[in-house]
Amino acid sequence: MNSLYETDYHQWLSNQVALLRDRNFDQLDLENLLEDLELGIESKVDSLESYLSTLVTHLLKCDYQTTVLRDTVATERVPKGWVKTIYRSRNNINKLISKNPCLKPRMSDILKNSYPDGKKDAIWEMNLHIPAKCPKLDNSSFPDECPWSYDQLMTEDWYPLNGVEL
Repeated sequence: MNSLYETDYHQWLSNQVALLRDRNFDQLDLENLLEDLELGIESKVDSLESYLSTLVTHLLKCDYQTTVLRDTVATERVPKGWVKTIYRSRNNINKLISKNPCLKPRMSDILKNSYPDGKKDAIWEMNLHIPAKCPKLDNSSFPDECPWSYDQLMTEDWYPLNGVEL
């Protein structure tokens, strides 16, 4: 027979909260409760990695566009769209951290884990716009490790625009 955890998660959770509140520790569904707590923490880490990866992707694209390509037409239009995503990513990260301050001490590792995905996405997205006759970006097009600190990534009005005005 299925447990309440498998059939009605919200009812199960309400029951676990009531048992904790009443200090009925011997009646807790410890196996599922521990699993649920571990999954909840990992879910927050996954969300943070996703937001950081998106932030890094768009910052790398801004940096490449304004440092390497220096295409004046593109630099007048393209980074403005990326800035919106950068703003939303920073906002989402700040909200997640404010609701889950336990993530802040793990930030160095989380950024280290999310940078490769951001780099991979930046390469893929930039290659969509490179003409067929031109060389494509590859793994060596960007640094192996994130070139910016977490504090720099999260600085509200900071963008790697290398002198290009928005």
